[in-house]
Amino acid sequence: MSETIRIRYLSDRIEKLRPIEDKSDWIDLRSAADISLKKGESCLIPLGVAMKLPEGYEAHIVPRSSTFKNFGILQTNHMGIIDNSYSGDNDEWKMAVLAVRDTQIHTGDRICQFRIMKKQPVLIFEETDCLGGEDRGGFGSTGTR
Repeated sequence: MSETIRIRYLSDRIEKLRPIEDKSDWIDLRSAADISLKKGESCLIPLGVAMKLPEGYEAHIVPRSSTFKNFGILQTNHMGIIDNSYSGDNDEWKMAVLAVRDTQIHTGDRICQFRIMKKQPVLIFEETDCLGGEDRGGFGSTGTR
C-alpha cells in the first residue's frame, strides 16, 4: 500500500526526499540553511519543505541517531508533530533545537528524520474505581536490568 504526499520544496539547495528502501521507514530531512549556534542558543532550523499529508495522518519529526554527536544539538520539543492541517504553500517544516556546544550546521546536512502515522482515534474515557489488572509496583518499578 502506498500514499501520495504532495510536497513543495522551498529550497533548491537540498536533496529531494526519498525513502531508504529496505533499511528504514523513516525519511531523512536536511537543513535548508547554514546555521551557526553558540552553546546555549536555540533556533528553528528550516527544513526546506512543506507538505500536504493525507487526511487522518500526522508527521513525527525526531533527530537522527547521529545528530547529537555530529552537531551537539538537542530537539527542544523532543518530537515535532505536524498534522495535516499545516499544509499551506509556505508552511515550512522546521526543527526546534538547543545547542549544547558551539556548532555549525550546513545547508544539506541531514539533521532529522520523519515518518507519517495515523492519527489516534477518538477516545472516550470511562471512569471506574477498579481497573482489574494486577499492580506492578508503581512507576519505575521494572528496574535497570
